[in-house]
Amino acid sequence: MIYVCIPTHNEAATVGVLMWKVRKVLGEIDRPFTIVVHDDASTDDTPQVLARYKGMLPLTVIRSEQRLGYGRSVEVLLRHVQAEAPYPKRDCAVVMQADFTEDPKDMVPLVKLVEGGADIVAGCVSGGEGEPPKGTKMVRWVTDKLLKRVLKGAPVSDPLGGLRAYRVIVLKKALRERAESLITSDGWAANVELLGKLAPHARRVAEAPLALRYDLQMRPSRFRPVRTIWALARLGSSLWAAPPSVEAA
Repeated sequence: MIYVCIPTHNEAATVGVLMWKVRKVLGEIDRPFTIVVHDDASTDDTPQVLARYKGMLPLTVIRSEQRLGYGRSVEVLLRHVQAEAPYPKRDCAVVMQADFTEDPKDMVPLVKLVEGGADIVAGCVSGGEGEPPKGTKMVRWVTDKLLKRVLKGAPVSDPLGGLRAYRVIVLKKALRERAESLITSDGWAANVELLGKLAPHARRVAEAPLALRYDLQMRPSRFRPVRTIWALARLGSSLWAAPPSVEAA
């Protein structure tokens, strides 16, 4: 089973279309799936949109009445999947955004690499359509030039990205008897922190090229570059504890 995990906040204009595209992509490769959406205290029509799709798609909606933020929203989704998945050694969770910067088609190589034996597969940016926001380019420049110590030792070439597939058994091992939060940061820092927490429990880590679609983004970016840089700097370099070797798609 593939659990497609979508954290969302005020995405009424995009989340329904995204779910249909997920259904089309996974239907074409004939894989069983369920979509798990965390509605992070949306104040627009997101709850109503999700309610309409419950009878049409294999869909589970988890809602928080108070805003948690991206990092904690992802953790809510992953905790739900590891508790519900019946075959943790076979099932996987794919995390993707609801704003269309990530193409559902890019899930396919991630899923196939998990089926081939990888425990974590990261989508690593290798290009894209449209012009990336200035803030995005700035943060990537700063991490490359000034924050190398934070990312040094990461098991993939692009630990900032959020489109990833995780074998459920890895989630179970990382979350076993862990009452405290797995993810304490937000945004890109949450993606880096999550990889650092899960990689020691994986036997194989792989990566697949990812082309972001800034030309399809249907709302103003919520990306906060200065806040992101500070969050990354606070992670430090002790995050990477002997990660497994990485293979490329």
